[in-house]
Amino acid sequence: MTTNLERYAQRYRRVMSATVVMALLGCVTLGALLRFPGISQPDEQWPAVLLATVACLALLKARARPRTAVAVVMACSVATFAQGYLPTPLMLAPLMLALYRVAAHTDGRTTRVIGLAAMTLVVVGALLDNPSTNLLLLRTVGPVLWLLLPLVGGTNARLRVAYMESVHARATHAERTREEEARLRVAEERMRIARELHDVVAHHMAVANAQAGTARHLVLTRPAQAEQLLGELTATTSSALIELRATVGVLRHSGDPDAGSLEPAPGLDLLPELVSTYASAGLDVTLTTEGEPRPLSPGVDLTAYRIIQEALTNVTKHGTGQGADVRLTYVRSRLLISVTNDGTAAAPEPAEGGGYGLMGMRERAHSVGGDLRAGPRPDGGFEVSTALPLHSLAPEEFETP
Repeated sequence: MTTNLERYAQRYRRVMSATVVMALLGCVTLGALLRFPGISQPDEQWPAVLLATVACLALLKARARPRTAVAVVMACSVATFAQGYLPTPLMLAPLMLALYRVAAHTDGRTTRVIGLAAMTLVVVGALLDNPSTNLLLLRTVGPVLWLLLPLVGGTNARLRVAYMESVHARATHAERTREEEARLRVAEERMRIARELHDVVAHHMAVANAQAGTARHLVLTRPAQAEQLLGELTATTSSALIELRATVGVLRHSGDPDAGSLEPAPGLDLLPELVSTYASAGLDVTLTTEGEPRPLSPGVDLTAYRIIQEALTNVTKHGTGQGADVRLTYVRSRLLISVTNDGTAAAPEPAEGGGYGLMGMRERAHSVGGDLRAGPRPDGGFEVSTALPLHSLAPEEFETP
């Protein structure tokens, strides 16, 4: 009901303003006609009606100029009460509306100053014509109480509007923040998928290239061994296709009926299989575990596997030796991993941030709260070492290879 009335008032503002003016004139006219026992009032009502007309006309501009309107209405009210009219609520109606508009559309300091001035002037005007103690409370305390009502009501309306504006501003800010967070999550997801694709493609293609090169050299002299390598090459490419399908599968819609089930993310339990693929490519990998193996969180397990995979891929592509050593050490709450090759010190990328391989390994280690170092060894070869917590220090989301 209130909402419909507000909408009607906004749509037909002039009609509502004219209705309010007529209602206020009626209130003042009725107040001028009232007679109280023992109280003498002017016999003529037209001075009060004339002053009320001027005050109501000023109220038509109260929305645009509330201070000017209340000054005119205040002057008319004081002049009316100075003639001997009793300051009843009916006679105070135009001033009450003017004070409400001031309180609703101006600041608190202006409201207090104008309200105090209106109360003082009305009380003084009411006492000028009749300074006796006859109905003293009605001439002094009464106007103060009646004029407080529009001041309080207007202040509450102003505070309510300010509150609604602040709620709207917070909602707008929250919506903008959600959009920014969504864009950030999309960017992070793209980076994660790109990192997974890099690891999968680099690993399998490096192994496949080594197997194909070895088979080419052996096809004439050792055809049986070349045929075995070609079989292993087929298994390597098949494994690459499976991992690529699982990685890209996260981009498909969850409701797609053709979307197949995704394989679980690889971890250190698949490390022997990983080592065997490099062995088929001619790389002798030694796997050593120190300390009692402990369960890892899914994110750390995947990170450890991918770091070892990328490090061995770099040995296959850039290393000059034929061997690599992978060492896992469980120490208290951390897992220490080192991958070293026994060739000359040929770094695949600058140790402090050149290529995508080392950058990807560092990002993976940092994403779970670990650290990674890579560089030439003093006695030759290259080493990648990382320290990972057993459980991720950052909130983990399910990762798919």
